[in-house]
Amino acid sequence: MPTILDTLRRTVFQRSFARRDCAHLDMALVASPARASCAACAREGTGTVHLRMCLTCGEVGCCDSSPARHARRHHEATGHPLIRSIEPREHWSWCYIDEAYLDELPASRREPSG
Repeated sequence: MPTILDTLRRTVFQRSFARRDCAHLDMALVASPARASCAACAREGTGTVHLRMCLTCGEVGCCDSSPARHARRHHEATGHPLIRSIEPREHWSWCYIDEAYLDELPASRREPSG
């Protein structure tokens, strides 16, 4: 169930309250992150604000609020459309192509529990 934070994020990210569909859910293949940190930030010595995981390949990058924006740079380099937050207690995803904020992925696309 969407929270107040989801509504706020959707409004800020999409610049709209409206829900948007994502036509790229079939590209959400990976459920577990490749690592628990942004490797590019570690190499470059830049700061990480929050972590995002590519749902196509599992690559972990820093968010758009981080100085280097590695998750977005990964999307721009690869065309992989979907990321999800891997921050504790956050379950949302974002489609760069459709500019769609997804409160939760469909159950078939979520990380297995347990």
